[in-house]
Order: sequence, then C-alpha cells, then structure tokens
Amino acid sequence: MARTSPTGTPALALLEKEGVHHGVHPYEHDPGSELSYGLEAAAALGVDPVVVFKTLCFLADGTLTMGIVPVSGSLDLKAAARAVGAKKAAMADPAAAERATGYVVGGISPLGGRKRLRAVLDTSAFDHDTIYVSGGRRGLDVSLSPADLVHLTGATTAPIGKAS
Repeated sequence: MARTSPTGTPALALLEKEGVHHGVHPYEHDPGSELSYGLEAAAALGVDPVVVFKTLCFLADGTLTMGIVPVSGSLDLKAAARAVGAKKAAMADPAAAERATGYVVGGISPLGGRKRLRAVLDTSAFDHDTIYVSGGRRGLDVSLSPADLVHLTGATTAPIGKAS
C-alpha cells in the first residue's frame, strides 16, 4: 500500500509518487444528505454525474474485485462476471471491502488500496477526457484521465455499467 501523502490519503500519495497529472477536489460531505455518496460528490463539485465514477467491490466466483462505474448508474453484475471470466458475481460485504481497501464505504478509491484488487473500469469512462473517482475519503475526489486510471490500477475495461 502506498503511504499516506501530506494531503492525507494513500490514493493521493500514489498519484504524487507516479507523477500522474490529476486534480484534487475536496468538498464538504454532508452526512445527512439523501443523495448517494457519488451523486453528492457530483452535485458538490458541479459536474455531470456521468463523469464521476464509484468504486464498488464485488465477488467474482468468490474473489474480491473492483467495478468502477458512473455514479449515474449501477454495476451490472452479470456483465462484471463476464468481464473477469467468472461464472457469477455478487456484491461484496461492505466490511470486507473496507478491510481489503483500507477505505470506508463512500470513500473507497480504486487507487492506493491496502490490497491490490483486480479492477474493471466501465468503457464509458473513455467517452471523457477526465473522470472523477474517490480520493480515499468521503468529501474528496480526484480527477484524472481514464487511461491513467487504467495504468495505475491495472484495470481491464468492459461495459459493466447500466443506467439506473
């Protein structure tokens, strides 16, 4: 796992260490918000939800895996299973996701986690020059190119998102 950066998270430390061009976008997280964490981030940052991506942990034939999809939709578990060559997929227990990544739900970043998990990025990310993902805590997003996210995570890409 990357060490914590002076700005506070392993995700930011990884971006800095690798010299990846990125933006840091803190916002005031409202624990009472009725919006999902991702939609709250999009609204707070004033960006279209299709460019803000959430990191969801799922089990692919029992192996913890990350699916990275737009906050404007959801993870298609059947498509995610196909993308990693699994027979079936199910959402992971939130506590297991937190243990594996070192991040809390609502702040799970695909970057700098405690364990390097297999990752799949929804192909819609490449419809945009820049996307936003969690920076490793609630109230912090980072922006970067989809190609840099793939490079840093070793993610494969597949159409794993579905409109809500």
